[in-house]
Amino acid sequence: MPEDARISSISPRADAASDRHDVLIVGGGLVGASLAIALERAGVGAALVEATPPGAMPAVFDQRNLSFAEATVHALNALGVLQKLQAPAGPIREIHVSRAGDFGRVRLAASDYGREAFGQVVVARDFGEALEARLSELPALVRHRPARFIGFDGIEDGWRVVRLANADGEYRVRARLVVGADGSDSAIRDSLGIEAEVHDYAQTLFIARLRTARAPDGRAFERLTDDGPTALLPRGDRHYGLVHGVAAADAAAVAALDDAAFLARVQRIFGWRAGRLLGVGPRSQHSARRVVAARVVDTRAVLVGNAAQSLHPVGAQGFNLGLRDALTLAECIAGAGDPGAPALLEHYTARRREDRERTLAFSDGLARITANPAALLRPLRSLGLLAIDRDSSLQAMLAGGAMGYRGDVPALCRGGAA
Repeated sequence: MPEDARISSISPRADAASDRHDVLIVGGGLVGASLAIALERAGVGAALVEATPPGAMPAVFDQRNLSFAEATVHALNALGVLQKLQAPAGPIREIHVSRAGDFGRVRLAASDYGREAFGQVVVARDFGEALEARLSELPALVRHRPARFIGFDGIEDGWRVVRLANADGEYRVRARLVVGADGSDSAIRDSLGIEAEVHDYAQTLFIARLRTARAPDGRAFERLTDDGPTALLPRGDRHYGLVHGVAAADAAAVAALDDAAFLARVQRIFGWRAGRLLGVGPRSQHSARRVVAARVVDTRAVLVGNAAQSLHPVGAQGFNLGLRDALTLAECIAGAGDPGAPALLEHYTARRREDRERTLAFSDGLARITANPAALLRPLRSLGLLAIDRDSSLQAMLAGGAMGYRGDVPALCRGGAA
């Protein structure tokens, strides 16, 4: 059977508008949707493969609290996304870091660097709704939804052939470039045969909204312990967003606590820095894992966001790093004749190398050393906290990373035009 006839026989939507795309993004979550918006802004034809149907939200858009660095805020404003938020964001004006059992602490104030805030806290659900509102305004975006990626069928005349499936069956599309933005358990990564290094931190993170006697005043707190971090992030609804890390072996017992006992546990570990904890909303839990792809490009394919690297949430670097992946890729593709050309993908990899390596090292190192209970490390950590708190150059380095400025920063993150 001729190839075109075979494709038509299994494809319920094989037509010129939906069959061939310059860029095909697999994954409609935070990074994939942001990339689609950035590509449209750059005048690049793109398609988005989404598992959820119209009117539904991906599971990632839940009650988690997203900490947007200043660079991320610049970019999302330029993309017209933050203007779509229906709920207020919470500014992070000060960052306070300490560790249980160690003396010393680090305090960073945005005003010391001529900023009003280091960034903003946004609830993932609110952000998802803002992204969807912005996506609905893109006239050229093709959305395959609900659809799922099945696999690849090789490369033909400079097009990667992709098998998708929906309720009507399997069908094929072709793309000059396929972008895997499908999360830490990426099917794109697996289909490309790209290995990933996986490290389980043996920690479970409980996410919730906290009500306190004192409303948030712009301070974000991170309390580090042997079992992981406990963070309070100032939300825009006069509540704190909680991230509470516990040893994975204790997760079931912590999950079984009633609200009063859970609050007492967090209060005991966290102390009174944010005042008395009065109430807690519904709790969700997530495992802390590090998943790092051995490489991020293949022939006419690239991985971004969690498909390329998933980080421990300590330091709140994950989405910020993934968005910089997406924005750098959009910059590389803008004006290029072939978005999947080998030279373009090599250039993209080179541009992302420093930021990716430095952020991965920072996140993993912080997660490991702060959770290590070894007695010999306690005085060293304490001295480190004291040194950072007293050394303006070390503070400036930390502040720059917290605001999203590492390596080759995309223009939109700098407040410029791409």
